[in-house]
Amino acid sequence: MGTAYRVRALALRKTKLGESDLIVTLLAADGCQIRAVAKGARKTKSRFGARLEPFSVADLMLSPGRSLEIITEAETVTSHDALRSDYDRLRAASVVADFLDKVSVECQAEERTFALATTTLDVMERSEIELLPAVVTAFLIKGMAMQGYRPQLSSCAMCAAATDVHDVRFSLSAGGVVCLACGGADVSAMSVAADMPVILDALVRAKLADVAALGIPAPAITDALRLVGAFVVYHVPARMKALDAYLRGA
Repeated sequence: MGTAYRVRALALRKTKLGESDLIVTLLAADGCQIRAVAKGARKTKSRFGARLEPFSVADLMLSPGRSLEIITEAETVTSHDALRSDYDRLRAASVVADFLDKVSVECQAEERTFALATTTLDVMERSEIELLPAVVTAFLIKGMAMQGYRPQLSSCAMCAAATDVHDVRFSLSAGGVVCLACGGADVSAMSVAADMPVILDALVRAKLADVAALGIPAPAITDALRLVGAFVVYHVPARMKALDAYLRGA
């Protein structure tokens, strides 16, 4: 048994284990994924209880186990209760947790991811409901950029040539806009609105708290969400049920 250690982490998902335990999937502050057992967490008088609910941030004491870490202490930092009590916020926050669950890796640090995740959840908790799709879209495009998939939006992602402003195409495989020559041979290229590159660039550059101030019309955000969602699905090799459900409702 190794030495116990402390970590601040975001709870992404929980799975039942045995009669009273839980396996909790966590995103640590350094961006690494941790899977840990919370013994007795499903009991009525558990000292963990709501401290390990999805979307909550907690300071934890972990002890190394044979295959999974063991949670021995948990102290709430941010509960994000509002994200679990409102249906629209729950759907939006579930996309965040689902994405992070699929892209984070054990012992593979990416410190920016944790800050992005917690900031996004903070913004979702206080945003107007109608603004949540814009926040989800901004989170996904920023998250993909941190995974090495920042969209190329100023010139052709394949040959670097200028693109046709009257026939704009976005290649899922190349990860950005493409010229007519390259797009014609790319089965993953999608026709998009002429202003879509500008919208995506604004979302990837803006702070999460400033997304609402961009004033992007709702129909344009819906189109951007569907495009970014398709981009995520194309490059992330795992099905994300929460994202699929959110896109169906867009």
